[in-house]
Amino acid sequence: MTIPSFTSNIARRPGFCHLQQSGRCLARNPLHTRPIVTIPRTIAVRVFRDARASSHGIIATPLLRAHQWQQNGSLTLKYVGSCRPVTTEAPTPTPRERSAFFRFWYRSLAYTGFFVLALGGCVVAFFAYDASTYRDEATSNDIPVSEAALTPRRGGPKNLPIAEYFVDDEDSAEKMAQRDKPKLVVLGSGWGSVALLKTLYPGDYHVTVVSPVNHFLFTPMLPSATVGTLELRSLVEPIRRIIAPLRGHFLKANAEDIELSEKLVEVSQVDRDGVKQHFYLPYDKLVVGVGSTTNAHGVKGLEHCHFLKSIDDARQIKNRVLQTLETACLPTTTDEERRRMLSFVVCGGGPTGVEFAAEMFDMLNEDLSRSFPKILRNEISVHLIQSRGHILNTYDEALSKYAEERFSHDQVDVQTNARVQEVQKDKIVFSQKDEQGNIITKELPMGFCLWSTGVSQTEFCKRVASKISNQTNRHALETDTHLRLTGTPLGDVYAIGDCSTVQNNVADHLVTFLRTLAWEKGKDPETMHVSFREWRDVAQRVKRRFPQSSDHLRRLDRLFQEYDKDKSGTLDFEELHELLKQIDNKLTSLPATAQRAHQQGKYLGRKFTKLAQAEAGLRANNVDYGDLDEAVYKAFDYRHMGSLAYVGNAAVFDVGGMGFSGGLLAVYLWRSVYFAQSVSLRTRILLAMDWSKRALFGRDLMTF
Repeated sequence: MTIPSFTSNIARRPGFCHLQQSGRCLARNPLHTRPIVTIPRTIAVRVFRDARASSHGIIATPLLRAHQWQQNGSLTLKYVGSCRPVTTEAPTPTPRERSAFFRFWYRSLAYTGFFVLALGGCVVAFFAYDASTYRDEATSNDIPVSEAALTPRRGGPKNLPIAEYFVDDEDSAEKMAQRDKPKLVVLGSGWGSVALLKTLYPGDYHVTVVSPVNHFLFTPMLPSATVGTLELRSLVEPIRRIIAPLRGHFLKANAEDIELSEKLVEVSQVDRDGVKQHFYLPYDKLVVGVGSTTNAHGVKGLEHCHFLKSIDDARQIKNRVLQTLETACLPTTTDEERRRMLSFVVCGGGPTGVEFAAEMFDMLNEDLSRSFPKILRNEISVHLIQSRGHILNTYDEALSKYAEERFSHDQVDVQTNARVQEVQKDKIVFSQKDEQGNIITKELPMGFCLWSTGVSQTEFCKRVASKISNQTNRHALETDTHLRLTGTPLGDVYAIGDCSTVQNNVADHLVTFLRTLAWEKGKDPETMHVSFREWRDVAQRVKRRFPQSSDHLRRLDRLFQEYDKDKSGTLDFEELHELLKQIDNKLTSLPATAQRAHQQGKYLGRKFTKLAQAEAGLRANNVDYGDLDEAVYKAFDYRHMGSLAYVGNAAVFDVGGMGFSGGLLAVYLWRSVYFAQSVSLRTRILLAMDWSKRALFGRDLMTF
């Protein structure tokens, strides 16, 4: 077929034009062929599928598309569709394209507008929610109250009121259903108690919490609150909000004593007249988590020191530090007195003492010169006294040295191998070994002293331990591996946190481990011989009963060969007892940390839930005696997750036996860890706001 000629009716548009045929339509070709048309490259073709009417009538135009560019500079067009009527008019010129600068600003303004609208919507939504929280009408209603709650009966050894019912037991149907549940009494509101409360399943127990304070304190961040880095309210969470999901009760009172035979806890409160009132609180299960006090180590003059255990301690320390700085600015203060007042001493090189010293130096170095005379910065000194060879002695040695080097860089004076002899009003007397090993007595002027040297038993724990003959530890209440208080009926009293320690008397339970084997052989446990196969069974029982011994019972074959003194291929009772005794010596006491208390609280919460689930089956089979804890749940197994400490715009981490340290990046990681461990969303938001305020406005240097 001969390719027909085309008209020159071409729209002058960059890259495109009309291509029309005079009088013929290619689509009507009887051979239905698709011709190829080649035109110069200077002419481009655009296909229009729409039809338009014009004053000159309608003509037919084939639908063409660009096929390929030839090397000679021409464009090949290929037929792709049937003819459609189009007009002979030229198309409307395309608007000019905007510049990149114009598009950038246009989009920026558009995004900004969307952001402002979204932010405004959030603000409006917040105020709408805030308005919904107010109530104009009174919400008080008539509520039934048990007569036994208003006038409790008297009883017990001291004939005191027994609080068997509470005034809010009938506030809701859920609380009424819990009145007949087993009574779980929790003493204390620390890490262990809160972890227990957050793990329990609602409705399983009638829960009552007794504590002298009505809040939970996030103790790891307490040093930051003493210098204004964090607000005090950012570290506390109302205990009533924590027990609300359990529909439990809270009593702001002090635990005085325990009557084990009658299952009663003696509790005291101070009434509005300042008179201490005593009453009893009955329990089915009692959890003691009252914490500990600071260990004085027999040092005189601790009335001149401050302690850091509670939120009140942090408030008093902050006020004392700021008052010292204000007094140092007075014109009546002499140079010698000013230097003495600006000497800050920390006794104790553990995590609390080290972090307080670091926070103190940061505050004095970063915020003091903004608001106080610069001469104060030149005369301030921070000292840290440690009885061991290194600070942070429980950490990896490399981390301890890094902390000491950091303090040396910050001009924090660290005195190691030093023991405080006496604390006086204006100085500290301590002894220290020199390089030759001679003991030298030194004096250090001080205007402020923090005492942070370990923990000791509270008066309540001492009173309880004195009633139980099996309690021989002078520093903490002893428990078994199920956290049951030693010397009390099984399943009645538990102890967690700093006030307790887990017994590691593996050798004393040897007869218990051998009893099953002896019964199978019909022999006396103390006269039988144990083969290697039987020794493996004994080792498995030891691991289940004492999980902390698992690391020392890995190579059973080596232990068996080592203690088989007569090479008989068996272990007699004495050889086996010696083996387990050596394991006892290798086991150490669990650290008195928030991490340990938290794990113990979660463990008890899970176990109590298991016991509640098994209660129906146990009651149906009349099983109400024996070691139910061991039958229902495993023994407590502590897992050390690592240690970390802040050392002044730097932080050290000891995780899984591996230590690392760093500057500000490590500080942000340190903050992130504690931010994630915070007890609620409220405290997390407050922590983030406090850190932001410190960066923008500096630390809070006001006294209240």
